[in-house]
Amino acid sequence: MLTRDDFFLRQDIRFLNHGSFGATPRVLLDECRRWQERMEQQPVLMHRELPALMYQARIALADYLGCKAQDVVYVTNSTFGTNVAAHAIGRTLGAGDEILVSDHEYGACIRAWNTHAVSRGAVIVTAHIPMPVPPIDDIVDIIWAGVTERTRVLFLSHITSPTAITLPIAELVRRARQRGIITVIDGSHVPGHIPLHLDELGADIYTGNMHKWMCTPKGSAFLHVRRELQDAIGPIVVSWGPESQSLHHSSFIDEHEYLGTRDPAPFLTVPYAIEWMTSNDWPAVQERARTLVRWCMDELTSIPGITAMHVDRRDEQLQMGAVLLPVGTNVDDLKRKLYDEYAIEVVVHAWRSAPIIRFSVHAHTTQHDLAALVAAVRDSFAP
Repeated sequence: MLTRDDFFLRQDIRFLNHGSFGATPRVLLDECRRWQERMEQQPVLMHRELPALMYQARIALADYLGCKAQDVVYVTNSTFGTNVAAHAIGRTLGAGDEILVSDHEYGACIRAWNTHAVSRGAVIVTAHIPMPVPPIDDIVDIIWAGVTERTRVLFLSHITSPTAITLPIAELVRRARQRGIITVIDGSHVPGHIPLHLDELGADIYTGNMHKWMCTPKGSAFLHVRRELQDAIGPIVVSWGPESQSLHHSSFIDEHEYLGTRDPAPFLTVPYAIEWMTSNDWPAVQERARTLVRWCMDELTSIPGITAMHVDRRDEQLQMGAVLLPVGTNVDDLKRKLYDEYAIEVVVHAWRSAPIIRFSVHAHTTQHDLAALVAAVRDSFAP
């Protein structure tokens, strides 16, 4: 069983914010360093070997994601992947064309659409999902009500970052395909967290991080593009691409995956990470984490003035939990107090003016960590 000792996390901090940047275990960092050392031993040879090595890494990744290796490339993070989509699609949108999003999206990704699409005349239409959030079937209707004859793109998070809710992506992708709407899905929190089979899901573009819940080294993420769209999704960074003398996998892969000199070690570590997850009985790791989340949610919502993010508590199936704090809570003061006085690293922020705590549970988290959070929050709101 994995424990905190398998990670480099400081012993004096209760780390309940795995969802932001992840935490990489010692063995995966060792594997990453092995690839970095191999690069430095003979950099020119390593770059000659790199296309074949990356091909093998893509095969392992595609098998894990339930897609074909020709349709997925490695990128550094899902914000980069979203920028690729916004940059390429934004050039095709005309004045008044609409991009439908929810008001639970990650701000940096909305900024990408503003930069690459709205600046060209497109319009972002925002579906309002209330908090506490309604049952998942109601969320489908809330988002779909924003579709008009001008809707060209549906951009949504699979799991929302600020509020830790799962959006009904499969049904929304199905409806969008029927209407000819391009779907771009931000799966930042999905790989290693909830089941994902990209070919079955059918999204046009899907990007996700592996450094979060799969615990891979920072700088390892993917971009998946449906085959029929690949020619239309050009790169942000132009390098040799298909003009290279050593690549020729496909224009899509050559353009997006080979961007000049950079560290490929995080990508090459992913196949080993997938094996590591299997060897550590990942479903058991996930179920233990979900059980702890449910326990912590029950404890936090027993504190007067604190409510669950979900109206239907059966929708709480993640390794993250979020609660709504009393109206008027000074989130900056509370975050500072939790860290400085209780040594707890956790997300405390205001989203659409609602004060929220979002906590994460992974293999390194203990019930004592969560109990400390509950005690600190209860003390902070004691009359």
